[in-house]
Amino acid sequence: MPASSALERFLRYAAIETTSKPDCEKTPSTESQFDLANLLVAELRELGLNDANVDAHCYVTATLPTSCENAAANGETDVANGGKEIPVVGFLAHLDTSPDASGKNVKPQVIRHTSGTIPLPCGGAIEEDAALRQCRGHEIVISDGSTLLGADDKAGIAAIMAAVELLIREKKKHGIIRIGFTPDEEVGAGTAYFDIEKFGVKYAYTVDGEIPGELNKETFTAKSATLKIIGKEIHPGSAKNAMVNAARIAAEFVAATPRDQAPETTENYEPYLHPYAISGDVGEAKVRMLLRSFNDGEMQKLEETVRGLVAKLSDDFPKAKLELTITEQYRNMGEKLADFPEALTKLEEAVRRAGVIPVWKPIRGGTDGSRLTEMGLPTPNIYTGGHNFHSRTEWLSVDYLEKTVETLVQLAVVFAE
Repeated sequence: MPASSALERFLRYAAIETTSKPDCEKTPSTESQFDLANLLVAELRELGLNDANVDAHCYVTATLPTSCENAAANGETDVANGGKEIPVVGFLAHLDTSPDASGKNVKPQVIRHTSGTIPLPCGGAIEEDAALRQCRGHEIVISDGSTLLGADDKAGIAAIMAAVELLIREKKKHGIIRIGFTPDEEVGAGTAYFDIEKFGVKYAYTVDGEIPGELNKETFTAKSATLKIIGKEIHPGSAKNAMVNAARIAAEFVAATPRDQAPETTENYEPYLHPYAISGDVGEAKVRMLLRSFNDGEMQKLEETVRGLVAKLSDDFPKAKLELTITEQYRNMGEKLADFPEALTKLEEAVRRAGVIPVWKPIRGGTDGSRLTEMGLPTPNIYTGGHNFHSRTEWLSVDYLEKTVETLVQLAVVFAE
């Protein structure tokens, strides 16, 4: 397959700041996401997708019409020659980048990786782990070390755009393809205003994974928790039997969380409890936590652990006021994807045709597909070729990005056959 424009597109998109903002009541959480959205609408229209549009909430949608002769749209299928139904499928990626590291003034660097550690221009280095070792001889895109790279998920966007270009240029046989780019995935609001009925597809695929071959049909079930602690602020000189130090109570809570259930000590299907932010002072403090598991039984145990720790702190500090709030974020999409084997087997076939061995791997996180599947739209996840997401050591293999493009093209073809 001829080289696509995926790298050129990625470098252009990565330079645009689209960092999302947590705890924001509006969608999108940052206006800068419109900068990339508007560019993509213009590029989609240049490719001939004349209905390309961005709405008030920064959702970009467009339609690649079927290339099958005498095909007519019929709900979520094309009815082509001989009455064969071709499911309408959607390709999805998200516009925003994680607020965990700066996404402003990203300066992508393209290098040839030979072996070993990759030093970053502004300091720090990318250690060669197993994933990077597999990419010896590849072109690699890195940041300059002062920001994240944004492969999560601008690599997904670039792959989708390049696949659309190839489907048109090479006149591949395909059904109707719907394109969707969503805001605020990184802060858990990517589907807040996503209109499944209007999108009008039978199956969708998020392009938001890592190494080629790794496909995702299972994610964590996710909950968030916030512990609010109200203390009593008194001058330290006269604090005995009067001060209630909310900051100290918060620290004791975090120290009491089980180390063997932390993200840094778990893998694969193991659940975790992750206190990731502490804020406040003597008078008031907050601890924010993530609870992640692959089944409801383990999630219940995590909740019991948190509630037990809070109850003990209430006994130890009776003058403090402790308020615990636990909120469900998304569910394991594997619970429902098992009912849609066609969406999975077609993807496996497309991956094989792209020259890659498919392997189903659980995501220790979530995608827009987690919520979309729960909402009724089966949405597995496809790789992009990136790694070390949400950090200044993030990198992207150009060779693997091209495999993603080819996989998407083959997926469109497989559904049309």
